[in-house]
Amino acid sequence: MSNLFDMEIRKDLTYGRGYVYSLQYHIVWCTKYRQKILQAGVDEALKKYLYRLSDEYKFTITAMEVMPDRVHLLVDCSPQFEIPKMMRVLKGTSARWLFMERPELKKELCGGHLWNPSYCIVMASDRSKEQVEKYLASQKERADMI
Repeated sequence: MSNLFDMEIRKDLTYGRGYVYSLQYHIVWCTKYRQKILQAGVDEALKKYLYRLSDEYKFTITAMEVMPDRVHLLVDCSPQFEIPKMMRVLKGTSARWLFMERPELKKELCGGHLWNPSYCIVMASDRSKEQVEKYLASQKERADMI
């Protein structure tokens, strides 16, 4: 039986002090009442901001698509990063930042709330990671056809 330290170093794993991991999550959250406000430059600004957050909080966004009424992310994070905390960071700080950058958005929203309070998270395995990446890439293409 092989020891953890005898394992060949794999590039798809992240090595911490005393642990090795590969955790990917497909995360989806929507605007309040599915209002289509994440367009006309808001989508690109939000993407840049989410990448900044990932750098600041030390998780990796491996795929992302911002649709007019929802956000899809495939993230890779350490086991110590709690999902509820990640969602508070992603949704809370992005809403605050967008309202400061584009105050007119608040007027378009009923009650002034950007995000629906719920979200969906699915753990992606090594086998399904490519499927999730292809799905996210296809979402923008499908939306453009509609």
